[in-house]
Amino acid sequence: MKLFPLFIATILLSLSGGAVTAKPISITAEQQQALGIKVAPVKAVELSWSIPYPAQVVVPNAQLRVVSALQTGLLETLLVAEGQKLKKGQALATIQSPQLLEQQRNYLTALSQLDLAKADWQRDEQLYKEGIIAERRYLESLSRYRQAKTEVEQYHQALSLVGMDKRSLQKLASHRRLSGSLTVRAPLDGVVLEQLATPGQQLNPLDPIYRIGKLAPLWLEIQVPLKELGSTTVDSKVRVRTPKLLGKVITVGRMVHGIDQGVMVRAEIADGAELLHPGQFVQAELAAATSSGQSFRIPRTALVRQGNKLWVFVKHPAGFQPVAVSIAAEETNTMVVNASFKPGDRIVVAGTVALKAAWLEGDE
Repeated sequence: MKLFPLFIATILLSLSGGAVTAKPISITAEQQQALGIKVAPVKAVELSWSIPYPAQVVVPNAQLRVVSALQTGLLETLLVAEGQKLKKGQALATIQSPQLLEQQRNYLTALSQLDLAKADWQRDEQLYKEGIIAERRYLESLSRYRQAKTEVEQYHQALSLVGMDKRSLQKLASHRRLSGSLTVRAPLDGVVLEQLATPGQQLNPLDPIYRIGKLAPLWLEIQVPLKELGSTTVDSKVRVRTPKLLGKVITVGRMVHGIDQGVMVRAEIADGAELLHPGQFVQAELAAATSSGQSFRIPRTALVRQGNKLWVFVKHPAGFQPVAVSIAAEETNTMVVNASFKPGDRIVVAGTVALKAAWLEGDE
C-alpha cells in the first residue's frame, strides 16, 4: 500500500488549477480505513435554514395592558406582585378616594330624583287618560322623567368608568351606603409583568399601577440584514435554537434601519411559548424553500473545492465518484446543495482531503 504519493499530491493541490475529470476513484477498504474515510447517506430536504440571528421575545400588543388609576386617591394596598398569574376580574389593588364618595352621592341623589319624577309621570299619565289634566302637563312630567333617567345613566356610567363593577353599583343602589374604597381588577387573564406603583402613593387619574400581559402566543422581533432577507415572507417558518421551538413569520418590515441596514422580521411562537420570557434574547433561524427533490443537506466537511467548482465524493461500487454540486443555502454547521443524487447515495463526510489528493494524482 503506497500512501506517500497521496501526501505529495496533497501538498501540490495549491498548484493544481487545471480541469479534472469525474472518473471514479479506486480505493481499497484497507486504504479507506487508513485514510480515515467515512461515509454517510444523503437526505433530501424541502427547507434550508439561515444562520442564526438575534431575536428578542416580546408580548404582542393586543395582549398587553397597563392597569392605571381611574380616580384620584391614595393607593392603600397592592394585592399581587410581579410574576404572579392572574384571572380576569381578579382584585389587584385598592384605592381610597374622597372623589369617589362625591360621585356616589351624586348617583344616589339622581336615583331619588328619578323615583320622584317617575311617580309624577305615572300619576299625570293616569290623570291625562281620564281627561282631568291637559296634555301639556302630562308632557312636562314625561320630559322631567326622561331627564332624570338620563342623569342616572350618566352617573352610573361615570362610576363604571372609575372601576365600580355591576355588583357594586347594585349594592350601592339598594343599600344607599357610600364607600370611598375602590378595587382595581385585572382586565384579562395573564401575568404581572411589572409593578409601577407602591402602597401609600398618591395617585392621579391614569397613573400606572401594573403592567400585565397574556404570554401565549409570544412574538420574536428579529433583525435581519437586508441583503440576507432572501425569500422570507409572511408564513415562512422560524425556529429557535435554544429552547427548540417552531413558529412562523407574521410580518416583514418595509423600513430599513439606518445603523445596521437591518429589516424587522416579526414571528409568532404559539406552541411552547411558556418556555420563553418577555425581554429574553434568543437565536432564531429563518426557513427558505429549496428545489423539490434536488436539494440535500450535507456536512461542510463533505465539500471540496477544485477549480471553480465544488465537489462531493459519492460511494461507488468501484470506489468513489466525484460529483459537482452547487450551494443552495449556507447553514450554521451544514450546507444545502443542489445535486443529482439518487435515493440511497452515500457521500464522504470525513477524509475528503486525502481522497481529493488521490483523485488529482490519478488525473495527472
